[in-house]
Amino acid sequence: MAMMWNDFPQSVPDITMDLIDGLRAFVATAESGSFTGAAERLDMSNRLTSKYVAELEARLGVRLLQRTTRQVGLTPSGETLLARAPALLDDLDAMLAEVTDDRQGLSGTLRISAPVTLGEKYVQGMLSRFAAPHPRLTIDLRLSDAFVDLAAEGIDLAFRVGDVAISSMTRRKLGAIRSRLVASPDYLARHPAPQAPEDLQDHACIVDTNRAAPAHWRLTRDGESVSVQVPTRFMVNSAQVARDLAVAGDGIAFCPDFVLGDDLEARRLVHLLPDHDAPAHPLSALWLEGRTLPRKTRALIDFAVEDIRSSGMG
Repeated sequence: MAMMWNDFPQSVPDITMDLIDGLRAFVATAESGSFTGAAERLDMSNRLTSKYVAELEARLGVRLLQRTTRQVGLTPSGETLLARAPALLDDLDAMLAEVTDDRQGLSGTLRISAPVTLGEKYVQGMLSRFAAPHPRLTIDLRLSDAFVDLAAEGIDLAFRVGDVAISSMTRRKLGAIRSRLVASPDYLARHPAPQAPEDLQDHACIVDTNRAAPAHWRLTRDGESVSVQVPTRFMVNSAQVARDLAVAGDGIAFCPDFVLGDDLEARRLVHLLPDHDAPAHPLSALWLEGRTLPRKTRALIDFAVEDIRSSGMG
């Protein structure tokens, strides 16, 4: 006899939702390495996160995580599930977003990572412009100059300056960051402006330690490159602070254009050695390799390409 719908348990929808919740809790725990990290990413309690994972293990009849007092590790079954579960959840989120976003705009949370100064001077404004038409979208912007583990922190998209070659990440170049040698009129009234890169060795220089080779400033003219080791007056880990010290007349700084704003036009700073070019550093968006990008993340990347182009960094 054929089974009727009423013959099925009435909790089938609940079973499905519990399974999805369990998968989300498992993936977040496995990627962050702890229930605490997973709970923060999922915005729920540690106890509930652990409960979801335990229920998933009971449903599957296998142990997925090896628990210790400090962290959790994957069992062979857990490794097998982790290889496919993130893509499955991404596809589910993308499918649901396609249904709702067309009617109500983008929704949910986008977790973004960016370097501190770039984030303060440019990324926060770009994200504001992107989010304006989407009132149901939440932006979680996290600024740090340190390397950020996208999986552990639950980051959807990271903006990075410089060459990035990490096998676990996919990269899309968005534009380029260029730098200029600058000093204040007050400083130049007290010190003759350098006429060649080698003259920098006779000046007080403000060094940004975020650069790959902080005290080695490389400039190019007519295809010929020269690297000068400059004397250090100040060492700072902020391009914004380097700019501020230069405006105050404390020396010559090598600053990315995005921190200068209208300083050159307003004559707060003077562009030195304008016939020399500084190497451009790529500005890129990065995300975890193998992930299906949700619609909101793809929309942000496309928006960033156009916004960066219009800003002059494209």
